[in-house]
Amino acid sequence: MGYNRENYKRIREEYQTKYLRARDAADARRAELHMQIPAVAEIDRELAATGLEIMRVTLTGGETREQKLADIRARNGILQDARAELLRAAGYPADYSSVHYECEACSDSGYVDGKMCACMRRALTMAGYETSGIGTLLQSQTFETFSLEYYRQNPAAYEAMARNLDVMKRFADHFSEDNMRNLLLMGSTGLGKTHLSSAVARRVIDRGFDVQYVTAVGMLADFEYQRFGNSISGDEGENVARYYDCDLLIIDDLGTEMINQFTLSCIYNVINIRLTRKKSTIISTNFSQKELREKYWDRITSRLLGEYYPLIFSGTDVRRVRLAAKQK
Repeated sequence: MGYNRENYKRIREEYQTKYLRARDAADARRAELHMQIPAVAEIDRELAATGLEIMRVTLTGGETREQKLADIRARNGILQDARAELLRAAGYPADYSSVHYECEACSDSGYVDGKMCACMRRALTMAGYETSGIGTLLQSQTFETFSLEYYRQNPAAYEAMARNLDVMKRFADHFSEDNMRNLLLMGSTGLGKTHLSSAVARRVIDRGFDVQYVTAVGMLADFEYQRFGNSISGDEGENVARYYDCDLLIIDDLGTEMINQFTLSCIYNVINIRLTRKKSTIISTNFSQKELREKYWDRITSRLLGEYYPLIFSGTDVRRVRLAAKQK
């Protein structure tokens, strides 16, 4: 799986902190018990000593080793019961000084038997939502909330949109780092391009991949800052490497950006480098194929129209349909 490297590093550090915090808190509660109930401190010293005793018996016990180990376990059981009774009598729960992890399955380590724990996968998924660029949209614009009912008045549009929905579901469900696929979504505003792109982003993030969702204007602003901001401010500028490296890049509203030599060069580089690296990309635009050829370099359009699977979005602006329905 291709979790975002920065997210993975941050979440691993958080897990290490949680693990140590849980143990430190348990030590503090144990120290409190020893101060309040001296008999518990004495029992804990006896229990701690049995570890060395078990090791000694294991190494030198001879024929009576099993019996000696059984005796130690029995004595430990008696001590544990006595300790629990002392805690209950003083108003403490029996497990008061135990380590209380947020996730008992992995003891806040993030892994169980060498495999990533479900709790850590959830944390990485939520982090993926936050860093995708459309965290809020991912909560509402899903495959489940996409309705074909808005297209029923036009049978041809309904059929086309049902096909688009199916293609994008299969794209998300079968997404793989080893199988590059690219989609070009074309059609007017309000026809569902952003909704279905968001749905793909959520499904792919849920499956453990790194997704970046950005408008064409936003992406090119990052490149502009990377190039010109450094000379003004002296800082590192916006990190644009993610546009080349992420598992899935979704560029929304291609064609709304200012078109000049610099922006054309940036768009070409992103498209071409991702193709070279076999990284999947989804691009949406309001332009038709004819308009794309008129606006962009041949080097760009030849890749868009030759390497991307086209999906034509048609019908009536869904926002208008919703507004008309509210006014009835």
